[in-house]
Amino acid sequence: MALDQSDVSALLAALKSSDGADLVRDAVRLVLQDLIEAEATQVIGAGRYERSDARVTERNGHRQRALSTKGGDVEVGIPKLRKGSFFPSILEPRRRIDQALYAVVMEAYVHGVSTRAVDELVAALGVSAGISRSEVSRICERLDEGVRAFRTRTLDHGRFPYVFLDATYLHVRSEHRVVSKACVIATGVREDGHREVLGITVGDSEDELFWRTFLTSLKARGLSGVRLVISDQHAGLVAAIRRCLQGAAHQRCRVHFARNLLATVPKGNQEMVAAVFRTVFAQATKEEMATQWDHVRETFAERFEKAAKLMDGAKEEVLAFSSFPRAHWRQLWSTNPLERLNMELKRRCRVVGIFPNETALVRLAGAVLLDMHEEWIATERRYFSEGSMAKLYPERDDGGAVNVELEPGG
Repeated sequence: MALDQSDVSALLAALKSSDGADLVRDAVRLVLQDLIEAEATQVIGAGRYERSDARVTERNGHRQRALSTKGGDVEVGIPKLRKGSFFPSILEPRRRIDQALYAVVMEAYVHGVSTRAVDELVAALGVSAGISRSEVSRICERLDEGVRAFRTRTLDHGRFPYVFLDATYLHVRSEHRVVSKACVIATGVREDGHREVLGITVGDSEDELFWRTFLTSLKARGLSGVRLVISDQHAGLVAAIRRCLQGAAHQRCRVHFARNLLATVPKGNQEMVAAVFRTVFAQATKEEMATQWDHVRETFAERFEKAAKLMDGAKEEVLAFSSFPRAHWRQLWSTNPLERLNMELKRRCRVVGIFPNETALVRLAGAVLLDMHEEWIATERRYFSEGSMAKLYPERDDGGAVNVELEPGG
């Protein structure tokens, strides 16, 4: 797209009479205005004063709108139409996550965070003009309603044999001090192989009552058919699973367990210990894995007694995945499938730093997870193939399905 002669002349005049910052701002304004006019021409079907059979309406002046950009605040004109309406795509309302960030920043100001800190947050978002309190109220109301509906929706549209649980720790202001809170995320794989974000909550991830309350809320919303729960070994979690999800096995994250194992051996031996431990998961069947686990344990017992003792009580949980279809093993033996969610959440939360309260944290985290959830359900690609999921539910002679004990590595 090339600027016309009048635009070039305006830029030259700005260069002669203004400093560099004004020139950048004027250049941004002129380019944005040209983009808006070009899009309006496509919608109208004709340019200014152009005769065309494709014309569907006519221009009727402009309405001014302030826009915050990296080059500063600029004012552009949005063409008005005699029939219909027009709003340029480059000025579409901010995305849900960006709205959540803005709301959190403004709420931080309302709750007494220093003006300098708020200014730095706003600058990090690339906005100098900010937004009004009334706009913040509208954004918060709309976001909270959407996040609330997402967090409380029913889950009775299918069984979820696999449930992943993980916690990310973030800083929140509470009673005039900054504390670390666990933002717990639950995702699940439906019986047809598609993934969903099941729930999110904030609290103390080491407390059994916290986990029981969270798992009970998922069940109350319709969560059913859980065969395996994959998570780290949070204190209280295993007991909560046994009490709330009877019949479901617990898969202790292999990656987290390996870190705990390496912490028991001297630093100079960690690389060797990690390599030996990985041989357990290179086996082809459930029985071979169990045998190799015992062999590795005996090997460690000779030099690393603490490592051997740690392996004694963890075999069943760390190898729980091996009782499920082999095609699922790599996705089931750790919480790594949640890493992308956690990375995106941390990236967004890094801008905020310290949340003014739990409500603000849930608002932003809920918005991030809702966007990710919508991506998952919109894609046609399944997380696990339909054929591999069918091994979890062998069909009966009458056409129904029944849960059976899986063959090792089947």
